[in-house]
Amino acid sequence: MGTARRTLLNRQMILLLTASLGSLTAFYLLVSVVPLYVATSGTGDAGAGLSTGVMMAATVLMELAVPAVLRRCGYRTGIAMGLLLLGVPSAVLVVSPALPLVLAACVARGAGLGIVVVAGPTLVAELVPDRRRGEALGLYGVAVGVPSVVVLPLGVWLSAHIGYGAVFVLGAAVPLATLAAVAGLPAARGPAEHHTGVLGGLRDGGLARPVMIFAAITVAAGIVLTFLPLAVSAGARGTAALALLVQASAMPLVRWLVGRYGDRHGIAHLLLPAVFAAAAGTAGLVWLHNPYLLVAGAGLFGAGFGAVQNITLTLMFQRTPKPEFGRASVLWNLAWDGGMGFGAVGFGLVAGHVGYAAGFALTAVVLVAALIPAWIDRRRTQ
Repeated sequence: MGTARRTLLNRQMILLLTASLGSLTAFYLLVSVVPLYVATSGTGDAGAGLSTGVMMAATVLMELAVPAVLRRCGYRTGIAMGLLLLGVPSAVLVVSPALPLVLAACVARGAGLGIVVVAGPTLVAELVPDRRRGEALGLYGVAVGVPSVVVLPLGVWLSAHIGYGAVFVLGAAVPLATLAAVAGLPAARGPAEHHTGVLGGLRDGGLARPVMIFAAITVAAGIVLTFLPLAVSAGARGTAALALLVQASAMPLVRWLVGRYGDRHGIAHLLLPAVFAAAAGTAGLVWLHNPYLLVAGAGLFGAGFGAVQNITLTLMFQRTPKPEFGRASVLWNLAWDGGMGFGAVGFGLVAGHVGYAAGFALTAVVLVAALIPAWIDRRRTQ
């Protein structure tokens, strides 16, 4: 992106952050509302789970196709397509809660999400100079992380007070309004496909280790976000909600701070302590009856999770030629989505046999195991 100014917040970067904020706002606004809409319309828990499941499946499948989309259409058109796929189907949900219609809308929304979450960090890495990439990715993390803190609970609250239809219209209006920002993004097309394909990047240990480490963290994240409210007693649900709020707030803040620090002092040496922080925070969740440890553990996990997000993505871009940035972004996002889904499903199968506390302890062990590739990566980069 040779025409981009060599400053961090150039015009195109601001427009990209605006588009990213709009797209993730549209996603998080409905991510809990649609399952409620389905469940209260006669299909119950099965329909609610299916609505989320098909959306995330579509996200993963589209992520694999995004490099081809960017090669054919370019960044501007590709991100515009993602916003349209997030917006238009949201308005369609007003028509009927019939499960086939809802699932079709969820598939389209998942595909839109897959486009924007891969194209966003790829374009960030191209728009800013290498020496500022960590902080820029941190700012991108704030743009996509803040909606999970504010908009996710807001969507549920609005659906109870103004109705599902109004929330769906709002969910359509936000990404469609954000299309105005896309007009100023680069029209450049993505690079030619690498001969080994997207998944071929895993043959390179410099990419495979960050992917492996990040996948372990996202497995834990899927577990924490899904099961922490269920693991505490009914009287402690407020504490669980506070713990998740602290976790969600710490994540984007630390993601930005780590990127800012890493640009100035190097980032590779931060990976090992970041994984350790996430493991220690998860271990703190074992004491489910102690509200202080619960909130502190969730906050420490959120800090470690945010740090690992920035560190792994920055390292992958550092170790990837610019023409292959798209592949690095795809691998990173696949680790995120696949790990979250695998963690939630796997923990659900295990927790019924061993209990929630033991399940969180086993999760902490998984993260301790992730210290091994983190240690190897540190040795290889010294």
